[in-house]
Amino acid sequence: MDPADFYTGIVAEIYGPLRSFSQDPGPYAAFIQQAGTPALELGCGDGDPLLELRRRGLDVDGVDSSADMLERLRRRADEQDIRATVFHQRMEALNLPRRYRAVFLAGPTFTLLPDDATALAALRGIRAHLTEGGIALVPLFTPTPTPAEQFGRVRTAAAPDGAELRISVVAEQRDETARTQTTLLRYERHHCSDSTIEERPWIMHWYPREQFEKLATTAGLAVTAITDPDGKPAPADATDLLHFWLQAA
Repeated sequence: MDPADFYTGIVAEIYGPLRSFSQDPGPYAAFIQQAGTPALELGCGDGDPLLELRRRGLDVDGVDSSADMLERLRRRADEQDIRATVFHQRMEALNLPRRYRAVFLAGPTFTLLPDDATALAALRGIRAHLTEGGIALVPLFTPTPTPAEQFGRVRTAAAPDGAELRISVVAEQRDETARTQTTLLRYERHHCSDSTIEERPWIMHWYPREQFEKLATTAGLAVTAITDPDGKPAPADATDLLHFWLQAA
């Protein structure tokens, strides 16, 4: 399937109840306060941390490729009486009505773009939507293979209607040359005599530092800093979560 369509249908339904963690809004609030507003969250999903940033009074829009995830976001916003402006667009095909002082991704969502060509298109879109002096924050990491003991292990949660929701890892392939890891995930929904089961490939594409800097430069962006999530300079050999700070060249 098209990677941009991954978070739809049963995956969107299961995402919230079975999310492994929620993004801490603090670092992104600090980034926005440093870079300025308006701000844009790419890949905002169902609203973490966008809704909390809006609750704090920050002028932040969101964009996501999944209409189903955005519907969940709007429902959560209504329940919490939060106003949020979001757009249904792909990250690599941005065409928004305004430009931003700050553009960011909450977590390494950029790794879900399947190849360098798509990543370059996304970076060009970021460049086109930054104001003069605007800053983009792109978290990246190198995924590690799923441990063997986790294959077939099922995580479960209950849906609001009482259905049992399940997710498990079925298989995985890793291509070091293409820098992709494709994990086949099984999503299940069981309620009384009704069951829905789907298997979907979850593709992650990673970047050596030099390759990402080359893509950013080609898109008209300069890498001004590479930090850890706490804002400290990252060691040259670090492969865990890194924050790339980009500015219009």
